[in-house]
Amino acid sequence: MILGIGTDLANIERIQGTLDRFGDRFRNRVFTEVEQRRSESRKDVAGTYAKRWAAKEACSKALGTGLRMGIAWKDMSVSNLRTGQPVMHVTGWAKARLDQMTPEGHEAIIHVTLTDDHPWASAFVVIEARPA
Repeated sequence: MILGIGTDLANIERIQGTLDRFGDRFRNRVFTEVEQRRSESRKDVAGTYAKRWAAKEACSKALGTGLRMGIAWKDMSVSNLRTGQPVMHVTGWAKARLDQMTPEGHEAIIHVTLTDDHPWASAFVVIEARPA
């Protein structure tokens, strides 16, 4: 059963401008240490951050809240499996909202896909409930 779907586009050049203007203040407010390490190690730093930005926006939409109701940027984070597959993690209020959405006797699974084609980065998030 599908609990929520969210999608978002991020402009890579806009993220680059924000990184240039605010630097660590922006990075530390929005991205976890894992996300920062991953992004800073890539050739396309701004593109990697933009994909994660889009994923957070898409996840907040799939949770049915957008970035309001107490969800913080760092309550949602993206890491990658060894295969490169992105994985969305939620903590704090985002986790509480996910638990609230999930029917009793089910487990929530967050599927995320990321892509970029300069100047755009995009993410698609589907939250699924499977019987436990």
